[in-house]
Amino acid sequence: MKARVHVMLKNGVLDPQGEAVRHALGALGFEGVKGVRQGKVIELDLADGTTEADVTRMCEKLLANTVIESYSVEVA
Repeated sequence: MKARVHVMLKNGVLDPQGEAVRHALGALGFEGVKGVRQGKVIELDLADGTTEADVTRMCEKLLANTVIESYSVEVA
């Protein structure tokens, strides 16, 4: 089984990396970009029997800092 976890900073949390990307895009001539939020995608190759609840617990304990980040899980 495979799972994909998308982790993003919560709304209202300053994203300096996203702001740096927005600024760099502007410097390259892409003036239409008003904002950038940068996150991460974690792909997991899981053993049979691993459940979506297991992946959620992984997110809560390690993969996402739930104080400042939100996450979503896709299981395939």
